[in-house]
Amino acid sequence: MQPLSVFGLPERRRIRGVLTDIDDTLTSEGKLTPEAYDALGRLHEAGFLVVPITGRPAGWCDHIARMWPVDAVVGENGAFYFRYDAKARKLEKRFLDDEATRAEKRARLKRLGEKILAAVPGAALASDQLYRESDLAIDFCEDVPPLPPASVDRIVALFEEAGCTAKISSIHVNGWFGDYDKLGMSRRLLKEVFAVDLDGHRDEFVYVGDSPNDQPMFAYFPHAVGVANVRDFTDRLKDKPRYVTPSRGGAGFAELAADLLAARARP
Repeated sequence: MQPLSVFGLPERRRIRGVLTDIDDTLTSEGKLTPEAYDALGRLHEAGFLVVPITGRPAGWCDHIARMWPVDAVVGENGAFYFRYDAKARKLEKRFLDDEATRAEKRARLKRLGEKILAAVPGAALASDQLYRESDLAIDFCEDVPPLPPASVDRIVALFEEAGCTAKISSIHVNGWFGDYDKLGMSRRLLKEVFAVDLDGHRDEFVYVGDSPNDQPMFAYFPHAVGVANVRDFTDRLKDKPRYVTPSRGGAGFAELAADLLAARARP
């Protein structure tokens, strides 16, 4: 992981899209700061393709797609993408699973959640669970006192024993039935909506993240960036970002945005 300053001008000039995690990447101490939100807006206004790629729920993503200065959003770690078509005044929703399949999986996840909470003292359902379509989020430090690493590992193990995919974010362990991830849905979104073959143009996009569930993106993108707090998870990261910002959270995201905007503005 190299300092962001190593990200050269020729490479920055090639960037046309910014894909970014939200929690502890755009946010700082749980808040979306004016600095980070303004950075999103300035990137979008400058013509960058801007897409949050998050573990947050469908309910939140409905709002993000409609209200934020972004082109689309991928949610629940790759279960869907949403895009607001301003001309048609319509929110486009693209789920991997149909409605009946999502309902059946939610029922199974509800039973599994009860088992996990009984087995891991101090864990709780994420406060945003009510707004989820496809996954189960177990809170280990957002609205509960931080759990020790062994408890987080136990949550992951219980998901995996039930046949789920499980990923650790900076605040939750998310689990779901299926083998999708952030990268697969990002590929689908860019191809279906923006006619971009990501495999052939990955060096034209930056991915920004901070935690273990960002690893598929860190491994895939040659210009993956971690905000400084990614170092908190060094022992859990097999795949690491190429660059690291000087600052944590939203301030780090704003530093990256400033560098990209400056590169585009130079003659």
